[in-house]
Amino acid sequence: MTCKLRNTFAALCYGIFIPAFAVAQQTTQLTSLYEQASEVSGLVVQYGQDTRAIAYFYGPMSSGGYSRWGSSSANSPEQRERMLKLDNEYLDKLNRLDFDGMSIHGQVDYVLLKRKIEASLKDLEEEAVQYRRVEQYIPFSETIYDVEAKRRRGTSVDGAAFAQQLDDALAALEVARDAVEKLDKIDQNDATFLAGVLEGLKSRLKSAYDFYNGYDPLFTWWVPEPYKALDEALDSYLKVIRSKSDAKVFDDGSNIAGQPIGREELNRQLQEELIAYTADELLELADKEFAWCEAELLKASREMGFGDDWKAAQEKVKNSYVAPGKQPELIIKLNDDAMQFIKQHELMDLPPLAEETWGMIMMTPERQLVNPFFTGGREISVSYPTNTMSHDQKLMSMRGNNPYFSRGTVQHELVPGHHLQYFMNSRYKTYRREAFNTPFWTEGWTLYWELLLYNKGFAKTPEERIGMLFWRMHRCARITFSIKYHLGEWTPQQCIDYLVNRVGHEPANAHGEVKRSFEANYSPLYQLAYLVGGLQLYSIKKELVDSGKMTFKAFHEAVIKENYLPMEMVHATLTNQKLKRDYEPNWKFYDFN
Repeated sequence: MTCKLRNTFAALCYGIFIPAFAVAQQTTQLTSLYEQASEVSGLVVQYGQDTRAIAYFYGPMSSGGYSRWGSSSANSPEQRERMLKLDNEYLDKLNRLDFDGMSIHGQVDYVLLKRKIEASLKDLEEEAVQYRRVEQYIPFSETIYDVEAKRRRGTSVDGAAFAQQLDDALAALEVARDAVEKLDKIDQNDATFLAGVLEGLKSRLKSAYDFYNGYDPLFTWWVPEPYKALDEALDSYLKVIRSKSDAKVFDDGSNIAGQPIGREELNRQLQEELIAYTADELLELADKEFAWCEAELLKASREMGFGDDWKAAQEKVKNSYVAPGKQPELIIKLNDDAMQFIKQHELMDLPPLAEETWGMIMMTPERQLVNPFFTGGREISVSYPTNTMSHDQKLMSMRGNNPYFSRGTVQHELVPGHHLQYFMNSRYKTYRREAFNTPFWTEGWTLYWELLLYNKGFAKTPEERIGMLFWRMHRCARITFSIKYHLGEWTPQQCIDYLVNRVGHEPANAHGEVKRSFEANYSPLYQLAYLVGGLQLYSIKKELVDSGKMTFKAFHEAVIKENYLPMEMVHATLTNQKLKRDYEPNWKFYDFN
């Protein structure tokens, strides 16, 4: 911030007189500045880079010279302690800031960074407790941590002594493995954590070995065989640990694995994502939204001549699929339809380059097993049959991606959906995407557009309404089946049956959807974040646009330029709320009446 802007900012905050024309000019400059930064954005960036620096230095480093940022390797005790120290240092930095003197943009960044650091501290402290609980199973760990620590600064090592250390570690591992093999079970959370620790130890051992081997002659003469024996023993021990987990195995015929997290953890994660509702309240929300969808489906079904048998009407819609090879042409048409509709109704000023530069790829048959529908981002990934699929698989893919169902997904993936998100998020407040990433923004923005376009009349025929309603019901169902699964009330097969019987999914597509939800490393809240995030943004739209306080164009531009935020913080920003340092979620955005 320039000296002149700083002085203007101080004047505005503390009531110092400056000429009106100067205030207007410099306020405009401040507004432009806040498109990219805030009073706290520097700390947000620094904290992110400092955590990366610690991961780089204290984590296992590959022979190519780069640590595996974001890898699944568990923290070492030393790394954990260093992160705890860093987190506390940044809390001190935040506490010294003038929170009350900040703009809403700075307060939002402050609140979210503080919550992020506090969550990190809690996770690290719980991790330390869990590590102490499983430490008995890894008596050889200190040896590996020690040799890997020496490797960081290239400390000279005695090859014979190094080999002896590894041989001693192997003997300790074999004793530990014999003891574990006699156990009946290990708590699933401890077993999962322990497996992560072992994978980390294996990576750290390799990091040290790769550094010295071939460069230090005596190391290269002494160490390879002891290293190979210990590395193979770690692999074997990993299998034993995983076999002892008491994780629930679903013998329901679905062949889908997973780990329900329970009501307490679900509600904790909702609070962490600034959702002021419990899992049970969200189930009630899903039921209400589902009932609305069914009522709309009945209207469309009657218009098509099927009476109250909306599933028969949906079946006709499914069979409207285009011929093989024609799906890309359909996508172009549906994208053009959405762009024309948005411009005609003056909903948003779309950047011409964003409209021009989206891409298209074809989804592989393997990917379609877990994701039977379009996905998107910089490009749209087209889900449609290939020659290697069976006849039944081809038909289910074509029926599930018919033109009417696709009407609700093309704009979700392209513009104004995910492609526009990535386009704008790389240009405004870029620091927020990594720091405050949340599915309630990622999927909430795109789902909001599905709600808005439907309510604005984008679906003109009953067939088009049935197509878009399929997806809206699907989002309701995602809330229901993901919560009930994580509460331990439904098995994966029951989730599949719900999608087939209540929403109208093709069986293979339903299986892929559930498999993706529970096996593809999505957070437990990811699937419910679509509709919940969309309804949150729709509630803000009603408050600001429907009341006449903002135009659609101004509203959508303001939202997209904020980049990744929990929707409660989008609401706080656009309504210019006065926040507290110790902010807790409290926004009730849904009317249950």
